[in-house]
Amino acid sequence: MRDAYVVGAGQSDFGSFPEESYRSLFATAYEAAVESVDGEFDPDAVDEAVLGTLGVGGRQIGLSGPAVTEHVGLHGVPTTRVENACAASGYAVRQAVQAVKSGMADLVLAGGYEVMTDASGDATRYWLGVSGETEWERLSGTTFAGVYAQMASAHVAEYGTDPDALSEVAVKNHSHGALNPHAQLGFECTLEDARDAPVVADPLTLYHCCPTTDGAAAVLVASEDVASELSEDPVRVAGVGAASDAVGLFQRDTYAGVPASAMAAERAYDRAGIDADEAGAVTDALDFAEVHDCFAIAELMAYADLGFCAPEDAGAFVADGRSDHGGDVVVNSSGGLKSKGHPIGATGAGQVVEAYKQLRGEAGERQVADAARGVTHNVGGSGGAAVVHVLERATEVSAR
Repeated sequence: MRDAYVVGAGQSDFGSFPEESYRSLFATAYEAAVESVDGEFDPDAVDEAVLGTLGVGGRQIGLSGPAVTEHVGLHGVPTTRVENACAASGYAVRQAVQAVKSGMADLVLAGGYEVMTDASGDATRYWLGVSGETEWERLSGTTFAGVYAQMASAHVAEYGTDPDALSEVAVKNHSHGALNPHAQLGFECTLEDARDAPVVADPLTLYHCCPTTDGAAAVLVASEDVASELSEDPVRVAGVGAASDAVGLFQRDTYAGVPASAMAAERAYDRAGIDADEAGAVTDALDFAEVHDCFAIAELMAYADLGFCAPEDAGAFVADGRSDHGGDVVVNSSGGLKSKGHPIGATGAGQVVEAYKQLRGEAGERQVADAARGVTHNVGGSGGAAVVHVLERATEVSAR
């Protein structure tokens, strides 16, 4: 089976942009991806497009994929829209990688887009809510934040996690986001800011929750032949894993972890040749990780689900600086969903954009030192779907 490489990646700013549409935001991301290509890019060479969106507000539920590819001039390119809640564009990247590795395509555009901030609060909560179990969770009054609050409470009860660890995640990710010009909440915060902010769903405060966001991201995935022509420094997709689980939290065996994340990571590591069963092997193999921190508890759970530490050590992992620069693995150098923002359909592809920049040494002030391999982790809803990519700096482009 052929290798797949990321040869270009870009995004729009993430934030609130009342003057923009989902088409214009995606055009910005696509143009940035094309500009990041080292060689001469020919749009006619794009074989497929796979794009993710939830469709907040129901603007263009049907055929929104072709609506954006036609807008950017990719006439006639077969386009598929993926909807897997917040993991939509992470799965879109996975589909692009599969198309290239199978030989069905040599150059695939993957990405996502979302406009969320022009809908009312009630409408936004509805669209976020239907990413969970509708009948028994949402219609009974449980919000998206409420579900993750249950997970946080379970983590504290089961593992003795210090609630201040939630605020430590916020402080770290805001410090990273303050260095990211694309971030929606690009400012630092203190432990006291996060701990003492208004409660959204106990024990989660405002600073433990990601914002609603407009934005888009685009990734160009290529075969080795095309990668050698288009990129002087391509990023190899070393492994991909995905998994699904029960959509409703109440239907799962645990509230204090995301089994789909653990399964997806195991599959991605196996394909990348990382022995996750060996103590310390995962953190030794990775320099950075972009994880799905829609709420601060989600990052703490991801530490264990991705094999960085045991679940009971997650609080200490952030408090001791092990997930920051100079630690075991730099987590959410972009600022994560918490600071960078969470335009649902664009988030997974946006994580790959950050990985691409880090592995090419193009991340500016937030650059991870000597970054050679990283992982992206994208979750749908409260864990009904998850997808993990292992990406690495390519020393050469060749068939394997």
